Amino acid sequence: MTKKEIASYIDHTLLAPTASTAQIVKLCGEAKKYGFASVCVNPYYVALAAAELKGCPSKVCTVVGFPLGASTPEDKAFEAENAVKHGADEVDMVLNVGAAMEGLFTVISSEISTVVQAAKKTGEALGKSVIVKVILETCFLDDDTIKNCCLCAKKAGADFVKTSTGFATPKSKDGTLLPNGASEHHVKLMRKTVGNDMGVKASGGIRTEAMMITMLEAGANRIGTSSGATIVENWDESKIINLKN
Repeated sequence: MTKKEIASYIDHTLLAPTASTAQIVKLCGEAKKYGFASVCVNPYYVALAAAELKGCPSKVCTVVGFPLGASTPEDKAFEAENAVKHGADEVDMVLNVGAAMEGLFTVISSEISTVVQAAKKTGEALGKSVIVKVILETCFLDDDTIKNCCLCAKKAGADFVKTSTGFATPKSKDGTLLPNGASEHHVKLMRKTVGNDMGVKASGGIRTEAMMITMLEAGANRIGTSSGATIVENWDESKIINLKN
């Protein structure tokens, strides 16, 4: 797989609260250089990213209800609509993690549907197709809950399910921090649940070529990482990847 091909799987990401204008401009410059699928930025920087990437195949991706997922469906829908109006092509929404953990899947389905409809309707009015990804925050969920959330996202018309925000801080009973990003097990589970009709985005802690290969072979077809430039620069084009989607 060539460097250009591997770059096309990457959402080149900068969601740090300290991100500066100069850093976003640099992010977009790297997207133009390498050909990433998108840049993923906070809503404040959507208009800037859209201007920087005008005429470039790389899309503008943003986040909604980020990083907690605990805002109301109406708030998330407004965020999505506003982001699309300012130039976002893709919206990654965080579902209501607490509701998911309680098994309130009717609530989950309803909020995803509300956001999907808002984003896609706004995109249609602007003459573009908008992709919606649903962030599950898998580090907090058991396998049955992950499967149910995936099915909710599929039923609600979302385009992708996504593992993580990268900002969660799960802890054991003794207060020890636990892993919070993408795992091979969760990506395989998500791919098996949604089949080939939806995308699976692995994000959180993916910083190396080896980690990216693991996630692609597990079934991911989009990778969220802040290490996109490093991964592409170091990519071994002789690598053969057994894609599962």
